[in-house]
Amino acid sequence: MTITQESGKAAAVAMSTGETARWRAWASAAVPADRAAAEEGIRLAYRSAGLSEPERVIWAGSPREGVTLVRQGADFGASVREAVRTAPWAAERDRRYEKLGAVGWSRHWSVTGGALWHTTQALVDRIRAGVLEELAADDPAARTEIRLILLDALLGQHDAPWLSALRTEGTALAGPAQVCRSAGWWWPFEKVAVVCERPVALHRDEAGRLDHGEGPALEFPDGFALCAWRGMPVTRAFLEELRTLTPERIRGEDNAELRRVMLEHYGYDRYLADSGARPLHRDGTGRLWRIDLDGDEPVVMVEVLNSTPEPDGTHRTYWLRVPPTTRTAREGVAWTFGLGAEVYEPLKET
Repeated sequence: MTITQESGKAAAVAMSTGETARWRAWASAAVPADRAAAEEGIRLAYRSAGLSEPERVIWAGSPREGVTLVRQGADFGASVREAVRTAPWAAERDRRYEKLGAVGWSRHWSVTGGALWHTTQALVDRIRAGVLEELAADDPAARTEIRLILLDALLGQHDAPWLSALRTEGTALAGPAQVCRSAGWWWPFEKVAVVCERPVALHRDEAGRLDHGEGPALEFPDGFALCAWRGMPVTRAFLEELRTLTPERIRGEDNAELRRVMLEHYGYDRYLADSGARPLHRDGTGRLWRIDLDGDEPVVMVEVLNSTPEPDGTHRTYWLRVPPTTRTAREGVAWTFGLGAEVYEPLKET
C-alpha cells in the first residue's frame, strides 16, 4: 500500500470517528425534542417510501405513554414500519456491504455503529424492561402484546448505531435519520404516527451503564423513569434509603446484590470504621481487612498508604478489593499487580 493510500485510509477513519461522535451525541441527548424537525422527518420517511403522509402526528411523553397510545389506537391503520424503515435499511446496508466487501464493512462498522451499539442497545433493553414492568407486571397476555409493540418501534435517537454506519443523505433513510437527530422512539401507521419525547435526564457511569445515586438515572418528561446503581436496577425507595444507611441496616439486608450497592455507597472504609472491625493482618505493604456477609462471599480489602505525599503534605489512603482467599496484606497488593506474594518486591511504592 502506498503512503497516499495509507493517508487516505487514516483520513477516512478520522472522518468516520468525527461523524460517529455526532451520532453518539444524538443518541445520548437528554433535551426536549425538536418537534418540528421530527415531524418533517416523519413525513419525509413516508414520502420516500411512496406512502401518503400521516394524517396526524401524536406526541407521547415517553415510550411508556407511546405504548399506551398504540394499544388504544384502533383507528391508526396498519403499521408501515416495513416500508418506512426495514426495506430502505436493508437496501442501503446491502449497497454499503457490496461497495466495501466483508473486511471493509467490518472495519467500517467498528468505527461507526459498533462504537455505539453496546451502550445504546443496553439502554434500549432497559427501557423495554421498564415499560413491561410498569404496564404488565403480572399479566402474561398484556406482556406479550406490549413486547410486540415495543419491538415494532423505530427507536429515533437510539437508532443512531445503524444509521451512523449507512448513507442517509439523499436516500430513503434521510427521514428516519432526521427523526433520530430530533426525537425519541416512534411508531408509523397508515393514518397516524406516534412519536416520543427524548429523556430529560440521563446519568451513566464510565462504562456507559445507567448509574445515579441521587435519583432516576433515566427520566422522561411524563415521569417515566429508571433508577440504577452501576447498571443494576433499583427502586426510588432504595435510593432514598441510601442517604440514611447504618452498618446495622447494611448487615440486615437479605438481598446480596442490594447489600453490595449499600456497601459501595456507604464506603468500605467507612463501614469498617463504623463497625469497629479489626484488621486480619498487617505488614509493610498495608493492612488486610475482612467483612463477613450472610449469604454472600466475604469482602476482603487491603488498606494501603500512598508513599507519595499530596500537595498539602498528607498521604492518601487507598482501599484495594482482593480475592476472599487472601491471607496477608502483601499477598493482596501483589494480586493487584498480577503477581504472587513471593515475587512482589516493589523498588518504590507509589
